[in-house]
Amino acid sequence: MKKVILALAIGTLASSHPGLAETSIAPTVSPITETPAYLKQDKPAESPSATPVPDGLPRESKEQRDARMAWWRDARFGMFIHWGVYARLGGIYDGKEIPSLGEQIMGRGEIPVAKYKELAKEFNPTKYNPEDWVLMAKKAGMKYIVITAKHVDGFALWPTATNDWDVESTAYKKDLLKPLAEACKKHGIKLGFYYAQTVDWSNGGACNNWDPAGADDIPNYMKNIAIPQIKELANNYGDAPAILWWDVPVAMNLDYAKQILDVLSVRPGLIQNNRLFKMHGHMGVIDMAALEEIKGNPLYGDTETPEQYIPPTGLGDRDFEVCMTMNDTWGYKSFDHNWKSSKTLIHQLIDIASKGGNYLLNVGPTGEGLFPEPIVERLDVIGKWMSVNSESIYGTTSSPFAKLVWGRCTTKKHADSTTLFLHVFDWPKDAQLLVPGLANKVKSASLLADGKKLKFKKSPEGVEIALPEKALDADATVIKLEIVGEPKVAKVFIKPSPDGSIELPVGLVDFPTPAKGGSPRFQESESGTEIGFWDNPEAAVAWEFTGAKPSEYEVLAEVSGLKDAKVFVEIGDQKLAAPLANTKNYANYKIQNLGKIRIAGAGDQRISVKPDSTDWTAFNLRKLTLKPATAH
Repeated sequence: MKKVILALAIGTLASSHPGLAETSIAPTVSPITETPAYLKQDKPAESPSATPVPDGLPRESKEQRDARMAWWRDARFGMFIHWGVYARLGGIYDGKEIPSLGEQIMGRGEIPVAKYKELAKEFNPTKYNPEDWVLMAKKAGMKYIVITAKHVDGFALWPTATNDWDVESTAYKKDLLKPLAEACKKHGIKLGFYYAQTVDWSNGGACNNWDPAGADDIPNYMKNIAIPQIKELANNYGDAPAILWWDVPVAMNLDYAKQILDVLSVRPGLIQNNRLFKMHGHMGVIDMAALEEIKGNPLYGDTETPEQYIPPTGLGDRDFEVCMTMNDTWGYKSFDHNWKSSKTLIHQLIDIASKGGNYLLNVGPTGEGLFPEPIVERLDVIGKWMSVNSESIYGTTSSPFAKLVWGRCTTKKHADSTTLFLHVFDWPKDAQLLVPGLANKVKSASLLADGKKLKFKKSPEGVEIALPEKALDADATVIKLEIVGEPKVAKVFIKPSPDGSIELPVGLVDFPTPAKGGSPRFQESESGTEIGFWDNPEAAVAWEFTGAKPSEYEVLAEVSGLKDAKVFVEIGDQKLAAPLANTKNYANYKIQNLGKIRIAGAGDQRISVKPDSTDWTAFNLRKLTLKPATAH
């Protein structure tokens, strides 16, 4: 069969969608980019290179894996609960606000083990009602819950037989996991356990470098604490856990991983994240090249775990779950009031689903066992949106569109047709929605909220849908578009402005898969969307455009950085080496002239910017502009 390649030039959209940039749904909280001292081990971690599947570990077919992962892929939305004795402190120790994540106050505050255990005796969550928690999650549209059974402070939320550093050492005394497991089963919610398998500041695990009482004795810790506790969690809670969520695998080795997987063989349907044995990149940052090496290897789990950020283009066929906080902490902090809006959280849910991933949204209950009121309010708003629009989230797959200037798209495929759910964030001023490059025959278009039919027509640039004058939902209105067959979508190109210049906005950037390491990603500032976290010298960014007049062009980059660096600008067979001058502050952007390139023809073009690996320090990029050299 002859392959047909479709191409679409974006130019006329500018009147109804200024800027043409896809709206970025970036977190207001930046992920950690350097490991805190209290999460480091004294000896270097084992190399992150992939380890082959050891003899004796089971492998499964694609069909078996798909069956095991089916419920999780359908769910798309879950609740993360960070809770433990640290919630009683609320981020305050010895009368001082400790500038750390709430659950890491012991490490950042360098609290001695004995003192921390004394404080823990006052942990008494008498207002804890697990059924209320489960019902709030369910009402919000969440299908599963993951709770921190043991975090890095080593405290167990259940009465463990391994030692006395558990819930029975507190004023509360009672098992906190059992009633939660019962409530989840009652209301049809899957329950998973987070377990810090090697970092343990109280029981001889890794990374307590401030108190000799917590000094590491890894062989003893793994034999007498970690592996027996994992066995307890795997066997004592009925249907739970459906998920085991590992974290920070410093001091892990192959033998420990094999022992843990052997213990878990009693739960053949268990889903595990990628943090048991090794992590490729820091705190879940994705190394795309490594994903192919580890595919199907049980040592590396089932799901990637991008933390506090959304992969710009998804992760191909690799299952992933974005974990995100509502404010700036996972565990409760009484003075952290930097809450994301409900609108942002809804957009993040949609954005992640549109890239084929799951959203694990965190809550940090108080020491009394209550969700803080801002969390309750946001869950309620999300729930109201989901009660109308959940069809566009559950069981969907990724968008066939690389970029959409007005929102996002999720997909459901049928035998001979496809449903496209168009999530409109920015309502067109002229009430005409262009679905760019869509070549399929359209069967119908309607509003998901009320089923009202919408008029549509084909155009040279795609499909145009006539919308109501105003959006039905201020956060995201969903259009249900039924098409014949699988989606056929044209490639989107940028066209020159009337003055001949070519503006290449961040929202229409491509992130080519680097040879190794992760890609940069979107972030938000007060001035708009930008490319940040560009610390991998192997990672490039690129744009495609068409219709440029043959001429010489100046390459202008709006950038910021702390130190001088160098980049290569490549187009066709040209490679321009250019210096970047530091701007002294990442918030201080300046337009820098990188030099000149020549465009010989008006056809389709691709231009990329790549770091010079011999001289690179992370820069942020807001925009690239090609300006005709003769225009002054």
